Amino acid sequence: MKTILKKAWVFTAAMGVASIASAGNITVKGSDTLVILAQKWAEVYMGKNPGTKIQVTGGGSGVGMAALQNKTTDIANSSRKIRGAEISECIKAFGRRPTEYKVALDGLSVYVHESNPITELTVEQVGEIFKGRIKNWKQVGGPDAPITLYSRENSSGTYEFFKEHVLKGADFASSAQTMPGTAAVLQSVAKDKNGIGYGGAAYGKGAKHLKVKKDEGSPAIEPTEETVLNGTYPIWRYLYVYVNPAIDKGEIAKYLAWMRSEEGQKLVKDIGYFPLPDKLREKT
Repeated sequence: MKTILKKAWVFTAAMGVASIASAGNITVKGSDTLVILAQKWAEVYMGKNPGTKIQVTGGGSGVGMAALQNKTTDIANSSRKIRGAEISECIKAFGRRPTEYKVALDGLSVYVHESNPITELTVEQVGEIFKGRIKNWKQVGGPDAPITLYSRENSSGTYEFFKEHVLKGADFASSAQTMPGTAAVLQSVAKDKNGIGYGGAAYGKGAKHLKVKKDEGSPAIEPTEETVLNGTYPIWRYLYVYVNPAIDKGEIAKYLAWMRSEEGQKLVKDIGYFPLPDKLREKT
């Protein structure tokens, strides 16, 4: 599998000076799917709370989980649920299971070039394409052209979710080009008329989202707020943050609650993901 060197993607913003270091400095690390939303949350929150400094970095869900275990981040962003082994490592590191918060929903999108006449695929067809078993667009009703695959690196929660739920645990084709983030996947597909990729719904500009069918007998569904919330879009997921319970207090607890408040969830929608149902929101 080809590997494209990962560029460091770091977003740091600060407004004012923290009066209490432990309360006024928050580090957030992990999912590249979540990074644009995490950046927006940080920007807006710091604007309302000038004594707080929030540093947001990406790198992938696995990177965020490792940082949580190593106590080098306060909050770990993840586009997948935490693994059992990661829970065990956290318990070794700080004696407790990390607290999990659902912070948004996402319809995991499948992208093709805007000129591609294909408008819909089944989940099985998407899986067969990324396994390398369907190699030409004509096999799914498209032009006679080889399919170019763009995927995520294996530290990505999106990669793991896609492998589990679409490839059903099978390996990606060796020809799949590994990209350092969803934005890079999208940019590559937008330039390649034979390309196909996948990623979070908020990254859809520049390429075409395909409608996805659960199976041949099901309707083709677009990833919208309605179809994700009611579960009819077949490739949907929660987006999560994880935190050491011992530090889930003070400014960190306040920030986590704000993310899940009406104000924080409005930003989820503004960015292009889908807000939590009312029962999962923090009431303020």
